[in-house]
Amino acid sequence: MRDSSLHKLEYPRVIDTLLTYAQTYLGRKLVSGLKPLSDRRTIALKLRETEETRRLIARGAQPPLPSLEGMEEVMALLGTGYIMSERQLGQLAQFARSCGQLGKFMRSKGGEASAVAAYASSMYDLSGLLSSIESCVDRGMVLDSASPELGKLRRLIRGAEEKLKRRLDDLLAKHADCLQERLVSQRGGRFVLPVKKENRKRIPGAVLDESASGQTVFVEPAEAAALQSELSELRSEESREEMQILARLTEEAENYSRELSVNLEAVGYYDLLLAKAKWALAIDGREVEVGEDGVIELRGARHPFLSGQAVPLHVEIGGDYRTLLITGPNTGGKTVAIKTVGLLTLMAQSGLLVPAEEGSRLSVFGAVEADIGDDQSLDRSLSTFSSHLRNVIGILSIAGRGALILLDELATGTDPGEGIGLSIAVLEELHRRGAVVLATTHFNEIKEYARRTPGFRNARMAFDEETLRPLYRLDMGEAGNSYAFVIARRLGIPEEIVDRAKAIAESLQLNRGSSPITADEIEEAAQVIPDGVRVQSGAEGADATEANADASQPAKPLAIGDVVWIPSLHSRGVVYRLPDDRGELIVQIPGEKVRMNRKRVKLAIESKQLYPDDYDMDIVFESVEDRKKRKLMGKRHVEGLKIEKPPER
Repeated sequence: MRDSSLHKLEYPRVIDTLLTYAQTYLGRKLVSGLKPLSDRRTIALKLRETEETRRLIARGAQPPLPSLEGMEEVMALLGTGYIMSERQLGQLAQFARSCGQLGKFMRSKGGEASAVAAYASSMYDLSGLLSSIESCVDRGMVLDSASPELGKLRRLIRGAEEKLKRRLDDLLAKHADCLQERLVSQRGGRFVLPVKKENRKRIPGAVLDESASGQTVFVEPAEAAALQSELSELRSEESREEMQILARLTEEAENYSRELSVNLEAVGYYDLLLAKAKWALAIDGREVEVGEDGVIELRGARHPFLSGQAVPLHVEIGGDYRTLLITGPNTGGKTVAIKTVGLLTLMAQSGLLVPAEEGSRLSVFGAVEADIGDDQSLDRSLSTFSSHLRNVIGILSIAGRGALILLDELATGTDPGEGIGLSIAVLEELHRRGAVVLATTHFNEIKEYARRTPGFRNARMAFDEETLRPLYRLDMGEAGNSYAFVIARRLGIPEEIVDRAKAIAESLQLNRGSSPITADEIEEAAQVIPDGVRVQSGAEGADATEANADASQPAKPLAIGDVVWIPSLHSRGVVYRLPDDRGELIVQIPGEKVRMNRKRVKLAIESKQLYPDDYDMDIVFESVEDRKKRKLMGKRHVEGLKIEKPPER
């Protein structure tokens, strides 16, 4: 599956969310490497494991998961010749102890979570290693009992320390008048007395240090030097013996390398399962049946990242039809619907429970590909249409049976007629290849194609015409519309304008919820007069329209955007520039702008019947390409970018 499609469907966000539930470095590593699987049996097993884990923690059971503190470092050092410290051996002992607790807990849950408990049976018993460490190391220190030799040395050390202490106490009393303070301190690990500088020669011994002021010298008394040397030698022997004990324990740990690795792997996988289960509880996820026949039946499905009280989604596809066209108003939930289907499919194939009702079913797909959103880059001079086209090309390069294809807003970003034709051709090809397709569109031609073509089906996002609010409910088997006329009427657009808009839309045979009306299309659509009576074609139609204009408002002032009849050209045009002092105006006809006198044109349709008050007339008079150039030029300078206007005649 392509990374671009995974990102469009927010799969990386799933991974990021799961990471917040993982507790160990191995669990986080497994979460980060999670990818959708394609083997149905493996997926079914992963879903069962996650469901069993979810049930366990939902009932209050909390598996004693080892923390793995320090284990990453310990495992990296094994076999390198490095001798582990008391701290590291203590961490290893804690891991061995926790593995025993986890194994015992999971084995006790074999009856209610057999798939999950099975991993505990693969874990090794580390009690032998634990016993060895505990008999030698406790709380970061090597025990006296770790070896007979160490016990003997420490007894000698304690005796030497006591003997030295008594000797120093005697010297404090004997030389009290020579000392700055009556205490014993240390310098370089040797015991010294703080002697006044002027009394230095009264106490035999070596000066090891002096105070910052120079008034005090720190003397190691000669009478204590022999005892101190004896104690130092004993401590060196102690350190050598401790190192031998640590080396022996490190060697024993290395003998358990395989067992430690297997147990670590099991603990990491349990952490992954617990992360999956905890998120499933957070989103009310459930286990779903998975098949290989391309059938999707989602009941009460919700997008896991949709905030608030999301309206449950009911959608079916597969079987008699493998392509579903979803229509409806903008912001009505079409895009969310197909993203929900795509993301839930990816989640299920990753062994994750999905937020849907019991009885839901998903299919396993070798590829889940999406063209959702606008990836245009002004820096790379890619238009919206080019961006969509590149995505579609990538999808076509891999689409086939076993692929789920999600296409959002077909035919956008280019000439509607050409875009519709290209969209239908792409849908035909995807259907021929056996892919399962969910697509959204505004265009009536595509809806009609889906209505009458075997293997295709329509669905619509429900809309409340009274409140003008989308219901976010998917109604299967029906084609919807953009509800532009309903919204216009409810917001107060005059009824005659709404009726006129309907007539134009019908004449164009296009739903213009998302595309502007061009001058060329207006010329054709203007053959429908306001009362709904279509003017006949040819010269007869021209005469009728001219007569109609003459009869209605023969001397009414013109406005920009008015549709006028030009008898001399037997053509219609749109007023581009109002008459000057000499009565010269400019009219746009298909392909060019023409200068002529006001007397040579007659008003056919007022612009207010076609456009709202704040309508951007550049949409009528400029090409899509020029509008995009103008928008880009308004943001920054682009070398070589220019807009060329056609000559006027």
